[in-house]
Amino acid sequence: MSQGKNIQTGEIWLVKFDPSIGHEFQGTRPALVVQSNAQIKKSNLVTVLPLTSNLNNKLEDDIIVKKTVLNRLLADSVIKVYDIISFDYSRLIKKIGFVDIGTISNVKEYLKKHFDLFK
Repeated sequence: MSQGKNIQTGEIWLVKFDPSIGHEFQGTRPALVVQSNAQIKKSNLVTVLPLTSNLNNKLEDDIIVKKTVLNRLLADSVIKVYDIISFDYSRLIKKIGFVDIGTISNVKEYLKKHFDLFK
């Protein structure tokens, strides 16, 4: 789990999603770390949201991320907020970059809605 200590909320990592089943994301793709830094230190798993460069695949709450020097994405992408998943750290291949504060805030707002945490 030592690798987990080098991972932080808001970072984008290249993640191995296979093997997958049914409608789950497949292949190796970027994913945004959404787990809190405190929980990353305690857990053997890391929670991420997959990204896709297929902008036509954007659903209502998905968040568009423009390619920047900061995030080092190869193309404008969509954070697939409905596809929350936790993986063993061994699926994380390498850090790509990180998102800006505004994007993290948007993701947190969505997660509150997803888990009905406004009450």
